Amino acid sequence: MSASDYAALTPGSLPARLGGLDLLTRRIGPAEGWQVEEVGDGNLNLVFILRGSLGAAIVKQALPYVRLVGESWPLPLKRSFFEYHALQRQAARDPGSVPELWHFDEAQALIVMEYLSPHIILRHGLIAGKRYGGLGERLGQFCARTLFRGSDLSMKAAEKKADLALFAGNIELCDITENLVFSDPYFEAALNRHTPGLEAAVARLRGDLALKVAAQHLKMAFTSQAETLLHGDLHTGSVMVSERDIRVIDPEFATYGPIGFDIGMLMANFLMACLAQPGHAESPGARSGYQSWLLSVTAAVWTSFEAEFTRLWREERQGILYQATLYEDQRHGLASEIARGERLGAIWRDALGFCGVEIHRRILGLAHNADFERIDDVALRAACEARALALGTALIHSRHTLSGTQALLDLAARVNTEDHL
Repeated sequence: MSASDYAALTPGSLPARLGGLDLLTRRIGPAEGWQVEEVGDGNLNLVFILRGSLGAAIVKQALPYVRLVGESWPLPLKRSFFEYHALQRQAARDPGSVPELWHFDEAQALIVMEYLSPHIILRHGLIAGKRYGGLGERLGQFCARTLFRGSDLSMKAAEKKADLALFAGNIELCDITENLVFSDPYFEAALNRHTPGLEAAVARLRGDLALKVAAQHLKMAFTSQAETLLHGDLHTGSVMVSERDIRVIDPEFATYGPIGFDIGMLMANFLMACLAQPGHAESPGARSGYQSWLLSVTAAVWTSFEAEFTRLWREERQGILYQATLYEDQRHGLASEIARGERLGAIWRDALGFCGVEIHRRILGLAHNADFERIDDVALRAACEARALALGTALIHSRHTLSGTQALLDLAARVNTEDHL
């Protein structure tokens, strides 16, 4: 396919458009036998499963607008460029954590990659009440490896600054995060929506002036703390799982930001999955044990991140920050450990704040998640969401005082027993 004018793919046009790619015909078979299924259920892009006589592939193509809204909200095609480069970096920094990349066409804004099978989207598995061994531990490792190795703790200064300049071009998707995540939930923005019955809880949240101030402090951290390359949209819909494998997908929101951002977003989605379980239970209380498991996964994300970050600090700290020449080489290893503990403390506090903001935006903003949306009983959905809103507020307000994962789990478990409508 030549770099001609962009044209959106369809199941009918895809074989003719991509059939000349040798890498595809070698991997999945001749184009005459291809079968194409559109499976994209996200907010932004086209996604196709391409099957042939030898195998299968995923073809993902950006659209020139926000798919969730339509052509009234234009969005540049270059987001596929940032997704491709983010996937390359994640694959290098944590091998085996993302799908294998097969082809990238910048002009057509499309990426061809490995088809993951028998994987499903993690969020769908959590709604169904499925458990996955080592889930929190693996995702915590992914966060530690990609975030540490993409920062000044690991990278050469010139390489990091060049990379920062490259990803600074992802302006439009950063704008979505900056507004839809950090600002819109806290006032009556045009694109907001919420479940009927939440009005009193929403009024309390938007009337909390200290919360509005804190949310903007967190927004400032996101825009100004260019610590590392973020996934930028790390939630349970951006993870594919099977019984034996866990992969991370969809980093098109990649940008440089605070280390705690990805971790906080991920923990928020496990907490929301936990609080949504009464809406998916076969009978009252039937999923209480599963809720406890989800809380343990939330904790494991952090404890695994902390353990792997510590290992990397001790073994791979080769960047311009906290150099060994200043600490270990001077026989000041204790000072290095103090610095590590302080950095982890700051990351934890940031993560709690971002966790709270993510919960709020998923219930009050434009892009909701299926954990709550698939609860058919509107009154029950509102009750679950009200608890989540209260938890998000508590996390933001207590981020400087909430110490450790057990305190987080105790808070979530307590809120889960309360009525916040």
